[in-house]
Amino acid sequence: MQTTADSPETPTTPTPQTLYPARYYAGYDTTAPQPAPVLAWYDTWGMSTTDGLPPAVQLIPVTEQDWQNTTTFRSPAGRGVQDGKIIDYSPPPPPLAQQAQRQLQQAASTTWSLYGMYGESPPAVWQSYLQALRRIATGADTTSTSLPAAPATQDAATDSAPANTASTNTPSVQAQA
Repeated sequence: MQTTADSPETPTTPTPQTLYPARYYAGYDTTAPQPAPVLAWYDTWGMSTTDGLPPAVQLIPVTEQDWQNTTTFRSPAGRGVQDGKIIDYSPPPPPLAQQAQRQLQQAASTTWSLYGMYGESPPAVWQSYLQALRRIATGADTTSTSLPAAPATQDAATDSAPANTASTNTPSVQAQA
């Protein structure tokens, strides 16, 4: 940069107010299919630096009234962007195989705590359920469109539990009047 005594040039650093004139913004993945979830909320004028922020043209401006509404508008989840507007948003469910994998882990834990840790085999209804989940999770079942219903935990536990026929020799205590 060249300066002269007649016209000194001083470099100016843009302020957040000039870079982000709306002050409040919602950030989202501009490359994601829409509707896309809101990933961040920015009060750009309150930041000590805007380094690392997307440019204002890649953000959705938010009014002060909407910014202050932290119960329904600027909530931590449930907001998305579509066609430049902030909308109510529910993310799509994960793929069925992923849902089955999660459910299989939960069901395996349940059957272990109800049966396996006692050296018992799970009842047939639980074994069928686990096998169905495993087929979906591994991709062996490509025709299912939903997860199978889980067996009732309390029914399964009581159906296979042996009756307690042991008696104790503990003397009974009776209340005295």
